[in-house]
Amino acid sequence: QLVESGGGLVQAGGSLRLTCTASGSVFSINSMGWYRQAPGKQRELVAIVTAGGRTNYADSVKGRFTISRDNANKNTVYLQMNSLKPDDTSVYYCKARDAMDHWGEGTLVTVSS
Repeated sequence: QLVESGGGLVQAGGSLRLTCTASGSVFSINSMGWYRQAPGKQRELVAIVTAGGRTNYADSVKGRFTISRDNANKNTVYLQMNSLKPDDTSVYYCKARDAMDHWGEGTLVTVSS
């Protein structure tokens, strides 16, 4: 099970931090990541962090978003989103990968102009 939190409404230029915690049947996580899906568009990768700490970002968020894992609880991942733009408006989903992919239910981020 993945539980996401931190979405909401923010003005352009503002910041939000999303949190995702994996529990239950999720074991030996290889990577955790954030994806987003806007209305009428396909789900896309935003950022991912591996168990070894390697990160990867979509070009559209590089320099503005930062993904990190909690040092005390490796099953928790954060997405710090700065300098938000209206184009960042989407439902943001957390994914954890062990032997399979586990998805959260999503949290809505709305950026007003």
